[in-house]
Amino acid sequence: MVQPRTLVVVLAGGAGGRLELLTRNRAKPAMPYGGHYRLVDVPLTNCLHSGLSDVWVIEQNNPVSLSDQLANGRPWDLDRTRGGLLVLHPRLESGSDKQGWHQGTADALWRHTELIREFAPEALVVVSADAVYALDYEEVVRAHLASEALVTMVTTQVDPADASRYGVVEADGERITGYAYKPDEPTGNLVTNEVFVFTPLPVLDLLDELGEAAGKDGLEDLGDDLLPRLVDDDRARQHRLVGYWRDLGTIESYWSAHMDLVAADPPYDPGNRSWPLTTVGGDRPAARVRPQARLEDALLSPGCDVAGTVRRCVLSPGVVVEAGAEVVDSVLLHNAVVRRGARVRRAVLDERVEVCADVSVGGGGDVALVGSGERVEHDLPAGARQPQEEDED
Repeated sequence: MVQPRTLVVVLAGGAGGRLELLTRNRAKPAMPYGGHYRLVDVPLTNCLHSGLSDVWVIEQNNPVSLSDQLANGRPWDLDRTRGGLLVLHPRLESGSDKQGWHQGTADALWRHTELIREFAPEALVVVSADAVYALDYEEVVRAHLASEALVTMVTTQVDPADASRYGVVEADGERITGYAYKPDEPTGNLVTNEVFVFTPLPVLDLLDELGEAAGKDGLEDLGDDLLPRLVDDDRARQHRLVGYWRDLGTIESYWSAHMDLVAADPPYDPGNRSWPLTTVGGDRPAARVRPQARLEDALLSPGCDVAGTVRRCVLSPGVVVEAGAEVVDSVLLHNAVVRRGARVRRAVLDERVEVCADVSVGGGGDVALVGSGERVEHDLPAGARQPQEEDED
């Protein structure tokens, strides 16, 4: 069977402000996940297993942190002479009406419509890079091309209390009958999971129409104008994702996604042999577990050195937990150190954090968060931040 000419565009330029300190100096798609993975690995792995080899990644905020991870596409078989990985940045050349910083997901796509037209895909897959899931994009593409839709939205059900964070969908079978972007009062809990398959030419024409109407202000997100227009024209269909999907866009959801990995029966396994999550390799040695260590439901990455107690935690490469320290229900990113007698509970420690001897971080309630490179010398209560975010004017 001949594969349709498909272009995948990964929207990876968002600021990720809801992740607070964690995205101060890194792009959200470059956030560590599950130890040594990064969020951008998820859509690229889906492309690999779906057999899709033309992938464009649109960067903007903190691009260096993301470019290092992409590694020219090698881990996902995208380092090709023809096609493969292409990284796009904001266009700042003079004389172009599409130059400037991206104002949102629709704006990022609109500013590259000419390049997409030149590629001439039969199907355009547009995905974000801030969620964890396994999905065969090629299967969604074939279903889309067999329909009369201009967009197929991949949907999933979420906790009703979280529905207002997403584009909420109303559907009659596969037909989408209603759509509201981040509504204050959602009509249900069926939402888009930020994976869309578009019929390129008419949708690019509509984007140009919307972009011209927006003028110098530019477009915002896909859910503001483009998707509602397609739903109103009855040209939108859904493809239901049955299985694990977790958005990692907030501190609480980021922490919860890691607790899923260390559950007694994990709902998602990055090492699943039928769909393994693929990432850039490293040169770390194997993790070391000292004789006095006590481990329970913990994921240890290469280079970890554990002599203390670790329960229901995910430790990224190079993490050190000294003898007499206790780390529970927490996520420790690269090269964090917990000294003797320290206690870390229900917390996220960013890269190179040092928790000094006998200091307590976190507890019950909200997740505590310590920013990159911080040295914690005094107790930090549940829900606290170090450093504290500066108030915005």
